[in-house]
Amino acid sequence: MGASRIGSAVVAGRGVMRALRARGRRRQRQEEILLGLLRQLTLMTEEIHRANLIQQYRLTVEQMDQAIGDSSLASAGSTLTGLPEGKRRQMIFAHRQYGNLLLAYRVRACDWDELIGHVRVLCRNAVFAEYWDRTVEHRRSLPADSEEARVGAAVDIILEELADDPDEWWIVGPSGAPQP
Repeated sequence: MGASRIGSAVVAGRGVMRALRARGRRRQRQEEILLGLLRQLTLMTEEIHRANLIQQYRLTVEQMDQAIGDSSLASAGSTLTGLPEGKRRQMIFAHRQYGNLLLAYRVRACDWDELIGHVRVLCRNAVFAEYWDRTVEHRRSLPADSEEARVGAAVDIILEELADDPDEWWIVGPSGAPQP
């Protein structure tokens, strides 16, 4: 085999290596683009989920507003029995306040610490404390690992600690973020 053939083989081999490296770089770039698209798709999916939660809550609030304004609807939409009309409306409104805080946390408009701060203030309200006590059975069917169950457990702790020492309301409740 002559020197020109060896040189040609070396040149051809280098060309093949360059082509393989270029193909590898293209493949790596394609994988990077695909991963970026997957991240964007995940973010869009989370945003759509948050938008759906907001829309569902908007519908619920409309129903609660109707129930607050019309006693026949209030009794149709409430499982709390034996309450005078005014008290039933208060319970519906307390539920609405709690639902608003829960929604804010679920759509990440506030973090855990902010939520706990708002809940501490809400728990100082006697009407809310009564609402919470009257609806304890409603929360028993929640999956223990759900966000709503974790928030509910935090409310339970806050109300219990407030009953022991209402003067230090700003420090009651769980510390740190909940375990998922």
